[in-house]
Formats: sequence, C-alpha cells, structure tokens
Amino acid sequence: MSTLTIVTSKIRRNFLFRLYKHYIIDSILIIKDFGFKELMRRRGKKFLLVIIAYYFVRDMLIYVIIPYLIARGFFS
Repeated sequence: MSTLTIVTSKIRRNFLFRLYKHYIIDSILIIKDFGFKELMRRRGKKFLLVIIAYYFVRDMLIYVIIPYLIARGFFS
C-alpha cells in the first residue's frame, strides 16, 4: 500500500471522527437538553432533509434494489 493511500485513509477517518464528534454528538446533546424544536432552530431544515434523504436512500437500497437484483439472478 502506498504512502498516499495510508495518509488519505487517515485523513478520511479523522474527518469523519471530527464530524461525528462535533456535529452528531452536539445535536444529540441539544435534543436532550432543550428538545427537538431547539435543534430545528439551531440546525435548520437542512438537518432534517439530510436525515430524510439518508433513510430514503437506505430503504430504497434494502427494499427495492437488492430484491430486484436477487430476482434477476445478479448474485447467483
């Protein structure tokens, strides 16, 4: 494995950890301390749209695309 690949993977992990640490955990603490309305006031509607988009993509993959590929014999 090249040095560039190792450095790139460490940067990605570090970025995701910082995102998780500062954004997601902070959002959970806002909900616990002040409630969902305060989270929407601080984060805005974009936060809600990201959550809805995540679940939409996940559910499409699980309930539509994978069963379709199984029925077509893609995994056989």
